[in-house]
Amino acid sequence: MRPLNFIPDLHMASPEVKEILERLATGSEPSRDDALTLAYANENDIEAMVVTADQMRYETVGQQVTFTLNRNINFTNVCFVGCSFCGFSRTKNAKDAYFLTFEQMIQKTQEAIQLGATEVCIQGGLEESMAPTHYIDMVKAIKSAHPEIHIHAFSPMEIDYGVEKTGMNLDEYFQTLKTAGLGSIPGTAAEILDDRIRQKLSPVKLTADRWEEIVRAAHRNGIRSTSTMMYGHVEEPSDWVNHIFRLRNIQKDTGGFTEFVPLGFIHYETHAYKFGRARAGATYDEHKKVHALSRILFHGLIDNIQLSWVKLGPDRGSELLLAGANDFGGTLMEENISKKAGSLFGEYLSAEEIAAYIEKVGRFPAIRDTLYSSITPFTVSQKVK
Repeated sequence: MRPLNFIPDLHMASPEVKEILERLATGSEPSRDDALTLAYANENDIEAMVVTADQMRYETVGQQVTFTLNRNINFTNVCFVGCSFCGFSRTKNAKDAYFLTFEQMIQKTQEAIQLGATEVCIQGGLEESMAPTHYIDMVKAIKSAHPEIHIHAFSPMEIDYGVEKTGMNLDEYFQTLKTAGLGSIPGTAAEILDDRIRQKLSPVKLTADRWEEIVRAAHRNGIRSTSTMMYGHVEEPSDWVNHIFRLRNIQKDTGGFTEFVPLGFIHYETHAYKFGRARAGATYDEHKKVHALSRILFHGLIDNIQLSWVKLGPDRGSELLLAGANDFGGTLMEENISKKAGSLFGEYLSAEEIAAYIEKVGRFPAIRDTLYSSITPFTVSQKVK
C-alpha cells in the first residue's frame, strides 16, 4: 500500500472502521478481516470509506477524470452458454439472431474512427459453427483495414473457446492474436471469481481458476487487460472481498491490469431475476460501498477505478466520482448486452456529454487511450476531431 500525504477526518466512523481506514491510509496492507469489516459497513461507516477512497483517488491520479473514445461491437448474439444473468444471447434460429460479417465490422470501425474513436471493444456470444480461427481472422481483417485502431477484444471466456477450437495452447493463441493486431482484452466473464457463485449464475461457464489462468497468460504475453466484478445478484459482501483479493494477487504478480470496473447487475430482463434466483440489483449504498472499497483495497496496485455509466446511469455515475472512481468509461456508440438486460440509460454518450457530467462534480475531463498511456485534457466547448 502507498501511504497518504493527508489522512482525512473520519470522525463519523465507528471506532473499528476508523482504526482500519487510518491504518490503511498510512500504508498498511489490508487483511481479509479488515476488508470484510469494510465490506459489511453501513451508514456513517460507508461515508468514512467514501472520504478515504476520495483522498486515495486524489493522491493517486489527481482531479482529472478520464474517458476514452470507443465503440462497442457485439458481433453476434448467438450463444450456447446460457448465463442466467444475460438478456442478450439468442439461439441460432431465433428471429432476432445475428452474426456480423467482417465487412460489417470493418464498416462499424470506420464509422467509429470518423467520430474520433481510437478503440473498438469487441465481444460476442459463443457460436457453435464458428470457424476455428474466426477470432484471429476477425482481428486481422479489422487491423488490416484500419491499422490505427486499438482492438480491445475477447473476454477470457472467448479466449478459452478460441483455444478449444484451434487446439493451440494459451501462449501460442495469444501470440497469434497479438501478431494479428490484438491490443488488449477485457477482463469480463469474471462475474464473481468463486465457483459456488458461478454455478448458480452459469454452470457451463469457465471456472474461476481457468479465468485467472487465461488472464495471467495474457499478461505474460504482453497483452494487458481490464478487471471487473459483477455485483448485486446472488453474492454476499464476503464474495466481493474474495474476488478483489484474487485480483490483487494477480496484479502483484503481473502488473497487467489497467483498471478495475465494478459492474452493477442489470436484472430486469434476465432469467436469474425473473425466476427468483437473483435479487433486483444493488442498492445505492452498495454502489457507493463497492466503488469505495475497490479504491481502498486496490490502492497502490490498480490506479484506475472505472464506473459503468451504462449500468449506473450517468447522473449516478458522476456521483460515484466522489467515491473513488476516476474513469468514466467510454462513448460506446452502441451497447447491446446491458441494453438487452434492461438498462435504462442508452448506449451512447458523446465526449461533450461525458465531459459535462465530469465537470458537474468539479473534476477535469481528459481523453485517454485504452492503456492510459496518453491522457489529454478536454473541455465541453472542445470538439472531437
